[in-house]
Amino acid sequence: MTQLTLGERLTEVHARIAKAAQSANRQLDEIQLVIVSKNHPADLVLELLELGEANFGENKDQEASAKAEQVKLRNHSASEPTWHFVGQLQSNKVRSMLGYCKVLHSLDRPSLLSELVKQLAKTPESRLDVFIELNLTGDPGRGGILPENLLSFAQSVLEAKQLNLLGVMGVAGLTGSPTSYFETIAKASAELRTIAPEAKFISAGMSGDYEEAISHGATHLRIGTAITGNR
Repeated sequence: MTQLTLGERLTEVHARIAKAAQSANRQLDEIQLVIVSKNHPADLVLELLELGEANFGENKDQEASAKAEQVKLRNHSASEPTWHFVGQLQSNKVRSMLGYCKVLHSLDRPSLLSELVKQLAKTPESRLDVFIELNLTGDPGRGGILPENLLSFAQSVLEAKQLNLLGVMGVAGLTGSPTSYFETIAKASAELRTIAPEAKFISAGMSGDYEEAISHGATHLRIGTAITGNR
């Protein structure tokens, strides 16, 4: 069986996103693809930039910071990458992350919020887009804000003037159907909009469940292996 090329996998995913959006009566331009490039070299990012992609997700600062620098030095495409941090971020890596990242999908605890505020204050002109990560399983080891604590935490985020709250992020659990998880995310998003109407975006959906995530309102899809292949 012939293996698909990177470009063919990308085309297939875009087609499936378009079909899922149509089925959900949604506009395709409401949905942003973030290609999770973790564990892959800068070469893959450069190839995807040449293919017209611009949004890339990473989950480890040490890898991401080095990769972002390599891509910056070697990029000859018409696209400039926008880096999204999608994994749990250690507070001592905040300063480094701010050097290359434009969007943080995993604001998951008060201590991280405090460090973001502290580091951003050193460059008053800086801004960072953020999603509040939800804990959908109740397992404290997974990180995230419990849905019942979302509004109180969101209020603190809104008070941080250098942060732009985009919305909520969630990862479906490993057991059971993803449907209940996506329903919880959608409900949390609606609750958040009661105090922050502009925070209307939802980061949800990965390689195995992004079509269902679209049907539940996901606006930012974090897709890795379906496009990049295994590393």
